[in-house]
Amino acid sequence: MKRLLVLAVALLALGLLLAGCGGEEKKADQVLKIGTMSPLTGPYAADGNDIRQGAEIAVEVFNEAGGMPGFSKIEVFSEDTACDPKQAVAAANKLINEKVVAVVGAYCSSSTIPASETLAEENIIMLTPASTNPKVTERGLPYMFRTCGRDDHQAPAAVKFMKDVEGVKTIFIVDDKTTYSQGLAEGVATAAAAAGIQVLEHDHVNQGDKDYSAVLTKVKAANPDLFYISLQNSATGALMVIQAKRMGIDAILMGQDAVYHPKLMEIAKADAEGMYCTFGAIDKDAPKFKEFLSKYQAKTGNEPGAYSAYAFDSATAYLMAAKAAGTTDPAKVREEMLKLDFTGASKQIKYEENGDSGSNYTVYKVQDGKFVPYWNSLTGEKY
Repeated sequence: MKRLLVLAVALLALGLLLAGCGGEEKKADQVLKIGTMSPLTGPYAADGNDIRQGAEIAVEVFNEAGGMPGFSKIEVFSEDTACDPKQAVAAANKLINEKVVAVVGAYCSSSTIPASETLAEENIIMLTPASTNPKVTERGLPYMFRTCGRDDHQAPAAVKFMKDVEGVKTIFIVDDKTTYSQGLAEGVATAAAAAGIQVLEHDHVNQGDKDYSAVLTKVKAANPDLFYISLQNSATGALMVIQAKRMGIDAILMGQDAVYHPKLMEIAKADAEGMYCTFGAIDKDAPKFKEFLSKYQAKTGNEPGAYSAYAFDSATAYLMAAKAAGTTDPAKVREEMLKLDFTGASKQIKYEENGDSGSNYTVYKVQDGKFVPYWNSLTGEKY
């Protein structure tokens, strides 16, 4: 009898233990995991952390509004790509192991493209807030979405501005041989030739270079009307601007969306005055942007970077679609993603069948240390 009593107690204890483990597993299953991928270290860390923080704020806002039915909370898991293709694939695999249902990222197109192939094998939705190379959405991946614009829209917009607004006849182009920078630079060269603008030279530098005197000597000798700088981030762009000014290059300076970042003015200071950059049109007086700005400043103590709002809208889009679908099943969430049409912090968010969301490039001018909207490519008019 005593033995039976001991056995019964043991079985009861085991049952309670197993029930407890099951309860913990069920509780863990209630956490909705969102991943981010971006360069969190190295020369592109400013942009990468902008992306991470934008996604985190989107999750905070969504949680405050009631969260996701069926889940106790939403968490963000961030991985560092360092803008390196191999590290980006490793980051994607880490996020797969974390069992994330969606990924916001990456920054560099050279990271997004290979990482998206890895995520596609597991049917994980990826939304890039920053990768503008056309190939990102041209490979037929059903779960690849892009919230920012495309370079084959950005390049013609830049060239139209050069010709119609500045009357440019000659340009000199420099890129850093990355997938994004070189692809965009080639697009500018092609569009310029079609518009009757002479490309005096299209030269290259290497990622990590600090001394640009060799290429800048060529720029000064060529004496172009406009010097087009296609580099991977604002810090390297600022360095090239500083050295160009010191060398006495007086051409119009123009950069692209990767150079568009507050860091440009922080580093280059007065040397950046008058420079132009292309970037998506963001209405900073809109209520949605002001709401985002308030949250961002409260969380970080800083102004949002170039891609913060796009990352915020990317994460928001996924969460809205998953809530509407009532499930994280990727096929059903994708269906809801394609139905979205909402005003985001960056622009009106409406995805096309291929995953793109349209381009709305504006030319900004650095005036008094700030980016000021200068010319709207959609209307062809100055602000």
